[in-house]
Amino acid sequence: MPPIARLSTLGFVGGALAVLIFHQSLWFLFNHIGLIPPERPAWPLDPIPPFGVPSVNSKAFWGGVWGAVLAPLLSRWRGGAYWAGWIIVAAIALPLVAFFVVPPIKGEPVPELWPRFLVSMMVNGAWGLGTALFLRLMSAARSD
Repeated sequence: MPPIARLSTLGFVGGALAVLIFHQSLWFLFNHIGLIPPERPAWPLDPIPPFGVPSVNSKAFWGGVWGAVLAPLLSRWRGGAYWAGWIIVAAIALPLVAFFVVPPIKGEPVPELWPRFLVSMMVNGAWGLGTALFLRLMSAARSD
């Protein structure tokens, strides 16, 4: 498998796992301290159109897509730049798309920014950290 395809595949797996473990765990914590309303729980099972898959599965899929796209770009960085790059890119790029690209595509208004954008930055930064960690773990396992 070409290196970029391998990185993208590992990025997809790492990104999907990072949603389920890092993103949704911080979401759960924020839900319980009141930063995220109780009607928006972590690991949601409500069906998402058009196929009716559980919301958490949709989130994991899109986390995988982001991981597949970002892994070839960020995995060549080393040391602190690697970790900071994943956290910063995830904390900025993902909320920007979630707030300013996805709603217009769905015909919805841009959501109220404060404090949701800041919360989104933190939750997605946690996803970035988790994806970076899973990529490192999977790469280390392959080199043994």
